[in-house]
Amino acid sequence: MPFTHRVLMPPDFPLPPLPDPRRSQLGHSSIHYKNAASILSPATGFMDSYDFTLNPYSGCSFGCTYCYAAFFARDNALREQWGYWVNVKENALLLLQKLRKKPLLDKAIYLSSVTDPYQPIEKELQLTRSLLQELADYHQVRLVVQTRSPLVVRDLDLLGRFPAVQVNMTITTDSERVRKVFEPLCPGNPVRLRAIAQVQAAGIPACITLTPLLPVEDAHALAQALLATGVTRYIIQPFHADRGKFTAGTRPEAVRLIRELGWTPERYQQVVTILRQYLPQLGEGKQGFTAI
Repeated sequence: MPFTHRVLMPPDFPLPPLPDPRRSQLGHSSIHYKNAASILSPATGFMDSYDFTLNPYSGCSFGCTYCYAAFFARDNALREQWGYWVNVKENALLLLQKLRKKPLLDKAIYLSSVTDPYQPIEKELQLTRSLLQELADYHQVRLVVQTRSPLVVRDLDLLGRFPAVQVNMTITTDSERVRKVFEPLCPGNPVRLRAIAQVQAAGIPACITLTPLLPVEDAHALAQALLATGVTRYIIQPFHADRGKFTAGTRPEAVRLIRELGWTPERYQQVVTILRQYLPQLGEGKQGFTAI
């Protein structure tokens, strides 16, 4: 029998740390894990018809070049890298669970206001799904989910359990050429349209948010594509190219395309007029975002 030699370590021998199983990079974005001080924020300003906003993440892998949320980042370095980092609020579920003793009965919650709740990393972490599960099991809330990700269809089973719910899908243009300049890291428009059609077909109230409406090449074709989803509620807002902020390095190409397509306030109004011919339930501005 071969001899084996065992080395016994003293009890206080420092063991090497185990590798962190959490992903630190997904595609183009670095992933960071942080504890949040709170998970529900009182809704104010544009969202003041809601009681709370809920953001499971900060930062955003979708990195729309015009996104206002980029300018809430703590410093210039984070703003310059918008779209390339996401912070996971890893204690978000625990914070929500602490509210079980005083359930959020009939409160209106907007998910999410400064990020997308369906970040690509959500497919693995299921953080948003865990929050939906908690809200469905222990709180009778009115919920609006705002996203531009087809991953939302994964949670149709949970969304159908809320007493009042609406899923908003952001569609900003009919043109993939425009989308690739303004939203280069986002899912394409066709997959978003298919996803919101699935939400509608599942019997869950759905809305398409054309916010902001970026340059449109064929307003009639856009309206027909929207109608084909079966969705009947729509919200629209203009994109103010003259005073819009852009993350680093993206303004020149965006401005060039705006000029090439003649996207002026007058052209925007022409497109809105055409869309209203097809979409009578077309809300505009803040009024369209009122709580359900």
